[in-house]
Formats: sequence, C-alpha cells, structure tokens
Amino acid sequence: PLLYPSLPPPLGFGSTLSLTRLLSPLLSQLPHFAERVNMSNHAVAVLRGEGVNGVVHIHQKSESDPAVLKGEISGLAPGLHGFHVHQYGDSTNGCISAGPHFNPFGKTHAGPKDENRHVGDLGNVEAGADGVAKFEITDSLVTIYGVNSIVGRALVVHAGEDDLGRGVGDKAEESLKTGNAGARSACGVIALAAPTD
Repeated sequence: PLLYPSLPPPLGFGSTLSLTRLLSPLLSQLPHFAERVNMSNHAVAVLRGEGVNGVVHIHQKSESDPAVLKGEISGLAPGLHGFHVHQYGDSTNGCISAGPHFNPFGKTHAGPKDENRHVGDLGNVEAGADGVAKFEITDSLVTIYGVNSIVGRALVVHAGEDDLGRGVGDKAEESLKTGNAGARSACGVIALAAPTD
C-alpha cells in the first residue's frame, strides 16, 4: 500500500488529532491575515440621506498611530449632531440596517475622550448656520487595521446632539446605548481607498 507520512490520519479512525488541533495553526493566523488584507492607510465613506450628504476621509499611517477623520457634511440643521461608527455596512433598510454603535469590547456609550466607550463613539460634529459641518477628528481607538477595523462598517450622522452618555432621568438608560442622538440623518459604508502619503 502507498504511504503518505506527511498527511494526518483521517478524523474518526483512531486519530488522536482533534478538529481544534488540526485547525489551530490556521485560526492563529487570522489576525495576521486581517492585517495583511488592508494594504492602505486610507478609507473613505460617502454619506447619503434625505437631503443630507457628505464625504469623510479616514487616514491612519500605521496600526499604532491614531486615525484622523476629516470630512464635510451638508444639509444638517445648525447645531450639534451625533456622529458614530455603526456595526454593519448595510443600508438595505436605510441607515437603520447599520445596527448599533460598533462596540467590540462590550462597553457603554460615552464621549470620545472617555476611557470606557464604544469604539464607534465619535461625539458630535457641528453644523453652522449654512447647515454644513466641517470637521477633523483624531481618535486613538478607531482603526482601519486588524480585526477591529472599521472598514466595512458604517459612519452615521444623527439628527440630534449626542449627550455623550451623560443623560439623566428618563433619558439615562438610552444615554448609555445611543447618547439620545435621535434619528439617523445620513450614513455611508466605510471603504478602503487608494493609499496616501
């Protein structure tokens, strides 16, 4: 009979190899694979809604550097508007399909400068009297690299102000989930873009 010493014995035929042991070398490489897949330091999201539109560029030199989100959104009411990364890059049912805030570490909602917060908690952007919000946000928790990358998820701008997890009274419970930021005015999928210098 032909022998193949380099092949493991078939599972279930007296083999001491478990499926976990067989797959563990592959599973251990997943985080490294995710890092290698992203060969760009730049992502972009085009936000669209009912009369609200915008573009947000996300730059991150390396995984150890903070991400910089620079954008412009028009068609907003003057004032502050909650701005978040949401779990899913899905717009099949409008911005509702984007799901909750991106929260891989199971934290409560808070402000972008708080230690315990959702990864997706970017605070507020402010629209002027002309309804345009121009902003630049530097954030060390958001990343476009690795297993907690925001690429493929959604950026959402809300109709109201985010209370940064500091709501009181009847607004306290929802404050720790959404910041009471209200309806989703516009959203867009975060996609990889051509690298920049």
